[in-house]
Amino acid sequence: MANNERGAEKTTALITGASSGIGAEFARQLAARGMNLVLVARREERLAALRDELEPKHGISAEVLVADLLVANDLERVKRRIAELTDLEILVNNAGFGVLGNFCEVDIQGQLDMIGIHVLAPIHLARAAVGGMIRRERGSIINVSSMAAFLVGGESNTYCAAKAYVNSFSESLQDELRGKGVKVQALCPGFTKTEFHSSETFAEFDKSPIPKWMWMPAERVVTKSLNSLRGRRVLVVPGVINALIVRSLRFPLTRPLALAVARPKK
Repeated sequence: MANNERGAEKTTALITGASSGIGAEFARQLAARGMNLVLVARREERLAALRDELEPKHGISAEVLVADLLVANDLERVKRRIAELTDLEILVNNAGFGVLGNFCEVDIQGQLDMIGIHVLAPIHLARAAVGGMIRRERGSIINVSSMAAFLVGGESNTYCAAKAYVNSFSESLQDELRGKGVKVQALCPGFTKTEFHSSETFAEFDKSPIPKWMWMPAERVVTKSLNSLRGRRVLVVPGVINALIVRSLRFPLTRPLALAVARPKK
């Protein structure tokens, strides 16, 4: 939990994918709550700009850690840094990307990289963090998942499957950590106003069929995530409409309609 709520010494949050979007918003909101930060991403200039924005504004310390979590040596450096943080309060596994296209047609390496960044990296980093959190009897691990975890088919097969794993892993880990003071969350946003859908891998993605009311600002997504750490729910779906869609996806009679609304379209 944030320092001003705990009334304690400053603690630290480590955020992957912190250079933009949801990751950068986590950094802003956690800094506003008085937490020191370790900012992890590939783009050093963006991390440095975020550090220079947040340190004087909130009186916190923000460390820049440039790393590509698909590179073994970089992943090990981040794991070592996590192990060194004796005051790590929150780990946010946010780094990620998507590849749009039919599984049988797109480059297989992109599919494998999605598994590496969405599945393997969070496992490594959660394992590096959880031991210290158990010893301290406090801490939170936020795994940024997606509403795609509840979907099948379409042109994001591997992405959907990877996010489904994130949800299952988060629920299972929380069950294992019951009574140990450690909170695990899988944050499942829907369409969010970030750079994600504007990347090169989504060049053919057509946003026009998606109603404007389905797009949420990153600020609301992150606020929902952090506020939900006070509760017991592992799977957190920001937005009333998104929550209704996810609920509908779980029932056979309403699933076809929910799929039609929620699936990305070319």
